[in-house]
Amino acid sequence: MRTRDCPVVETPDFLLAALERANDAVVIIDSDLHVSYFNAAAELIWRLDRTEVLGRHVSCLGLEELRQQSVATPASDQIGGDDAIQDRCSEIRIERRDGSRIRAALSLSHVEAGGQHRTIAFVRDITREIERRERMALLTLVADRTNRAVIVTDRDLKIIYTNAAFAGLFGYSIGEVSGRQAIDLLVGRHTDRRTLARLRHWIGEERGGEEEILAYDKNGDEIWISANVKAFRDGRGRVKYTFALLTDISETKQLRSLQQLILSALADEIPITEIADRLCRRVEEIAPDVVSSLLHIDAGGLVHPLGGPSLPEDYSRALDGVAIGPDVGSCGSAAFYGKPVLATDIDTDPRWQPYKTRPLEVGLHACWSTPIKSKDGRVIGTFAFYFRESRPPSRWHERIVDACVHLGALAIERWEARAQIARLAYYDMLTGLPNRARLRDLIAEAIRTCHPGKHVALAFLDVDNFKDVNDTLGHSAGDELLVELAQRLRAQIQPHDMLGRLGGDEFVIVLPNRDAGEAALVASRITESLVVPLQIGTRQVPMSASMGISIYPDNATDIDALIQQADAAMYHAKRAGRSTYRFFSADMNRLAEQRLAHSSALRSAIANDALKLHYQPQIRTSDGAIHGVEALARWRDPVLGEVSPAKFIPLAEECGLIEQIGHWSIREACRQMAEWREAGLDIPCVSVNLSPINFQNPSLASVVTGILADHGLPPEMLMLEVTEGVILNERSVAIETMNALRKLGVGLSLDDFGTGYSSLSRLAHLPIRELKIDRSFVRDVEADPSARAIVTAVVRVGQSLQLTVVAEGVETDGQRDLLAELGCDVIQGFLYAPALSAAAFGRWLLDHSAKRASAMLRRVGRCLARPPAGSPPHVSTTKGLG
Repeated sequence: MRTRDCPVVETPDFLLAALERANDAVVIIDSDLHVSYFNAAAELIWRLDRTEVLGRHVSCLGLEELRQQSVATPASDQIGGDDAIQDRCSEIRIERRDGSRIRAALSLSHVEAGGQHRTIAFVRDITREIERRERMALLTLVADRTNRAVIVTDRDLKIIYTNAAFAGLFGYSIGEVSGRQAIDLLVGRHTDRRTLARLRHWIGEERGGEEEILAYDKNGDEIWISANVKAFRDGRGRVKYTFALLTDISETKQLRSLQQLILSALADEIPITEIADRLCRRVEEIAPDVVSSLLHIDAGGLVHPLGGPSLPEDYSRALDGVAIGPDVGSCGSAAFYGKPVLATDIDTDPRWQPYKTRPLEVGLHACWSTPIKSKDGRVIGTFAFYFRESRPPSRWHERIVDACVHLGALAIERWEARAQIARLAYYDMLTGLPNRARLRDLIAEAIRTCHPGKHVALAFLDVDNFKDVNDTLGHSAGDELLVELAQRLRAQIQPHDMLGRLGGDEFVIVLPNRDAGEAALVASRITESLVVPLQIGTRQVPMSASMGISIYPDNATDIDALIQQADAAMYHAKRAGRSTYRFFSADMNRLAEQRLAHSSALRSAIANDALKLHYQPQIRTSDGAIHGVEALARWRDPVLGEVSPAKFIPLAEECGLIEQIGHWSIREACRQMAEWREAGLDIPCVSVNLSPINFQNPSLASVVTGILADHGLPPEMLMLEVTEGVILNERSVAIETMNALRKLGVGLSLDDFGTGYSSLSRLAHLPIRELKIDRSFVRDVEADPSARAIVTAVVRVGQSLQLTVVAEGVETDGQRDLLAELGCDVIQGFLYAPALSAAAFGRWLLDHSAKRASAMLRRVGRCLARPPAGSPPHVSTTKGLG
């Protein structure tokens, strides 16, 4: 662009000098929009020399705004006529020749003087001002968007600025707090004044500082904040402003401190009472206006204080053992209903009337209790706040309790779990009595605290016939019997005596400071207390126990020895007829050693196939023919000699060997039957005795099926004998096993009928084929009318149910004849033969068959020799023949 000749501005020299020194750029434009004046400040702003600008069109300065505003202000619009001036102001952007840009404030003055129109542009670089203004706006925006409260005060700590987060946290608007003292606004009566003093100290420090303060919002609710303060100073170092950044730490720090407190205490295995105490103390630190307590509610609904360090100790003791209920203060009611209970005035609240005296005496006037629940919904505790004035909880109190309820549940559940583990380790879960592990400690304690010259009696009890009840009525009935037994035993001993369960049906009673005479009195009372049967459902089950007693220090000074001696004495009581007691004597050691030797030898005999079966014949009364044989186990040990079945069969049941013996007996009897059949001996059936324990095994039928198949025997050749005790429970596994065997075709014989618990109604539904009359009735059948009546009744029952009736223990011709006359089908006993080895029985059978054949021939001969009725007498024709 070319410059044109520009007329000289006629301006006084002093005015030109002033314009030249002005801080703002001054540009004068004539009516044709050409630059007629350009001062030094304008040269700095545009970075142009005035010689490059004067006389040129204003567009060379990039002032399109100036051109537009000049056009928008024609002379006809001017006010005031000649020499009139009008100012217009705006912000403009200037792009300089080097490409840089600035922001400027443009002020225009339009002048009409001497008939000439002039525009004077005053331009000031405001780039930095705008940047600072925008930065302040951004800072204000950030401050309002942050979740931390911001306060700015003057040197007197009067508030001059707060952000939106402050209003949200404390509820005050900037208008409500402007000019107010910040500390007076936020603190309350429970704010720690020492903390405030430290905060004022940090304001005076160069780097500032941070403190945790209990503050209060507009509603008076507590808020724990972290206040980070810093002072801004003027050029002389004096405080001009104070800046405070306030963070709500109620959740992040104060409540988490509770969590950390409890978790670390649990990790350190600290006792529950100390954990509760620490929790309550920490709560009272972060909520200084409350007194807190933690209670445990046991399974029976009883209250047990765990923590409450600020409550009177006698008041806490008085709560221990109180039952929860709808009107039991705040805690008992909260636990009863399972929801929070608030009593704003303890003095008048009806739920507090029996309990209010002591709290009111120490200045507690309100109580808010919240139940603590386990994962399964059980109320296991309560957490309570007591207030020194009649009031409800604040929002801060509610947040604390929410945290403490969860932490309390965690602590109590863990404590209960550990207590349960301890109970499992040291207490019997069925009866609640100390178990074997715990009993040793109790016995040791009794011995340690025994008075000088006194004794400690140790009684070892074993339930009589417990296996029969457990195996026939079921385990639930057995458990019921054990629980009842434990209760009856506890009722017969003193509070300082100790009762425990070793396991199964074995119990131990420790009687401190008792001699043999006093122990005998206790044992007698126990025996008498067990006379009354236990009612299980519709049945009455007899209860009795055999007891053995050892005395410290007379018998032994070692705990294990005392227990072993009492155990040996107990077995002696069982052999004496059960339901009695015996004291340990030296001879019992020998018997215990003998029992141990027998047990070991029996295991060896089973493992080495040293047991044998002997066979006793069963004879039909109708014709004397063999009905079958009963297989009876025999044991002859190389060292012990002949061991009676009456000894080793119970021993096998006690040692868990009876099932093996039962299976072996079936297998051996079937093997022998197959061998006899192959030899041509006709033996219709073999009976094998089994223990009730064998019938508790559901797989017995499949075992029998396999054995019969192995030896090629039809199932009707096998008869399995059961006792009455095995069928006491009609829904037991034994009945199912019996039905499976009967369906298989195997016969079942009810042994010792009349000596147990069977009823005729149940007998009619049992899958049996045979009844056996016990030898105790047969022995006296000739002389005792009662025995004869029982035998007659059994025979009639068998006949009515179409069962074969077998009499055991027949030893005389008179017994045989009477049984035959009564209609007994089969007899066995020494009258015919004892139990014989397989080879001896084979010989006996041949002899018996020969005798029967001879007797038959004699009967036939007599019949042939007898003349027919009505025939003449026989006349010999050989008379006189040599």
